[in-house]
Amino acid sequence: MRILVLMIGVLMLFSFVPPAPALNDGRIELPPPQTDGGMPLMQALKERQSRRAFSDRELSLQTLSDLLWAAAGVNRPDTGGRTAPTAMNKQEIDIYVALKDGLFLYDAKNNLLVSVLSQDVRAMTGEQSFVKDAPVDLIFVADHQKMEGMTGEQKDFYGATDTGFISENVYLFCASAGLATVVRGWFNKLTLTKTMKLRPSQTIVLAQTVGYPRNE
Repeated sequence: MRILVLMIGVLMLFSFVPPAPALNDGRIELPPPQTDGGMPLMQALKERQSRRAFSDRELSLQTLSDLLWAAAGVNRPDTGGRTAPTAMNKQEIDIYVALKDGLFLYDAKNNLLVSVLSQDVRAMTGEQSFVKDAPVDLIFVADHQKMEGMTGEQKDFYGATDTGFISENVYLFCASAGLATVVRGWFNKLTLTKTMKLRPSQTIVLAQTVGYPRNE
């Protein structure tokens, strides 16, 4: 009996997700990403797939940090280079992170989550039923203001292309970390743009849901 109680206590300890340490201005400081280990690339490619059944189990702050770094984090601090390429290195794709506690903007340079809204907007990120319960919905937003020297057609094209690179990074990370993910284009763009209070120069390209897989 004593052993059983001890085992339950250990399981509860490892399943507990501590609250994120918030800074005084509402930002959340992410732990440094763990950039070693993980699944070999060829195996991750073999395991990559879209999944649409998610557990409501929250991601730890460490896993969230690793996920966002893999998506488009800074991998060359001396130059500010990212894990995903962008046309002419414009770095025009902003990653918004919809969590139960609100909407945040990923600050890759400082490894922070910057609070945008305090409300839970996950249900607004897509028309699929699973988006409101999955722990994380990423929203990829192209900021055309950062794409000086390009035509409108080029901004649309490269914004979509660069989002694709980031989305695939998310897919490979999820395959390596045992997470489920699916990229999505079915959402009410006008409503979500208004809710997120985006500037005229910003346009939503895609959304992507991430979480632990749920057995169907």
